[in-house]
Amino acid sequence: MSSGASQISSSKKMSEPLVVVSTQGTNGRLLLTVSIVAALILLWFGVRWQFGSLIASSASINDADVKTFADSARSLSPHDPYTMWLYASANRDLISPENVEPSLWRFEGVVRLAPKDYRWWVELGRTAEQAGRPELAHSAFTKAIELAPSYAYPHWQMGNFLLRAGQTGEALAEFRQAASNSHTYREQVFSLAWDFFGQDVARVEDLAGDVPDSRVGLAIFFAARGQAKDSLRVWNTLSDQQKNDNGLVARTIAQAFTERKFYREGLEFSRQTGIDPNAQLETVTNGGFEKSVGNPDDNYYGWNVDRSDNNLDISADSSVKHSGNRSLKVNFRTYVKPQLADPWQIVVVEPRQSYTLSFWVRTENLRSAGMPTVEVIDPEEYHLLATSPAIAIGSNDWQAMSVTFKAGENSDGVVIRLGRSYCRDTCPLVGTLWVDDFSLVRN
Repeated sequence: MSSGASQISSSKKMSEPLVVVSTQGTNGRLLLTVSIVAALILLWFGVRWQFGSLIASSASINDADVKTFADSARSLSPHDPYTMWLYASANRDLISPENVEPSLWRFEGVVRLAPKDYRWWVELGRTAEQAGRPELAHSAFTKAIELAPSYAYPHWQMGNFLLRAGQTGEALAEFRQAASNSHTYREQVFSLAWDFFGQDVARVEDLAGDVPDSRVGLAIFFAARGQAKDSLRVWNTLSDQQKNDNGLVARTIAQAFTERKFYREGLEFSRQTGIDPNAQLETVTNGGFEKSVGNPDDNYYGWNVDRSDNNLDISADSSVKHSGNRSLKVNFRTYVKPQLADPWQIVVVEPRQSYTLSFWVRTENLRSAGMPTVEVIDPEEYHLLATSPAIAIGSNDWQAMSVTFKAGENSDGVVIRLGRSYCRDTCPLVGTLWVDDFSLVRN
């Protein structure tokens, strides 16, 4: 298009008259008034709905003034499902026969406002069961599950309903579904079954099925209730990959079992998670000190050393050893405490079994009226099971020593530690001690 044509076109557009609605005449004023009124009406209803919803969401069903809040919210927002649920809940009366039907009708009204929201079907089901209408309750719970089949909450509610109705098999099927879908409801499902079935391990385990997350949750559940053997058994049904994926859980259980003195199961969890990969039953871990000794936070079934006392220096020594590449060197810099319990280690044993603990010692200028010993402690009651003869005074080359003991009646672990003979409250101990090649043999 040429420049002249463009100018002509623009000139024509500019010369076209604008359409203006006049408000001077009757029709114009009426149209404007109707538009303003319509806008105000829409605005009013929108504000009312939002304000009613705000009141309802701010109130709790347990508030003393909940009926007042519910009435106000309902008057402002009568078509909001949540508002009407609050009103129905606040005015629920299932005790007086004449009020049962109105109460049910209110909850049915909530469902009619939001027929595809599973939550309101659950509420209707709960109310119907409390009102003695099991058919309606079952129908409502069924509808809730149809609307949200993968959600745990409707399965949990249906399971409780069926259990109270005496339909145990059907209830367990719903509980199993709830446990597989939700960590939150899993604990509740296991707890309910644990109490309902009189702590029947098999019945509770059946609810976990073959779902890995459920079986991990069950291992935690059994651990929390002191069922150490069952916790470990369930854990060992998982694959190696599933165990690796839940390593933090296993570490937590290992710590809990060790603190609660379930040493056999605690060792297995600790070994599998790599905390104590070389720990074994009836064996002193790292008995030759070829690996580093650690702090109590580093391991549960290996040597532990408290390095907070400046007058006691404990370290690996590669220049002096009985066999292998290293020994453990203990240097006493005028150690005066009447007791010594460092280093130490938990060893898993069989209750009531007799054992001999053997080891080698070497000394240099070691002197005290209360010489070092090796002690075996029963951690169940924390009393002394046996103590070795006192280590010889002065400087001595490597010497074999041993101590025989019988494990406690109810304990599957012992603590072996370096101790000292008692002399008095302040008893200086100076010099250097090396220990090496600890071994345990069942008699």
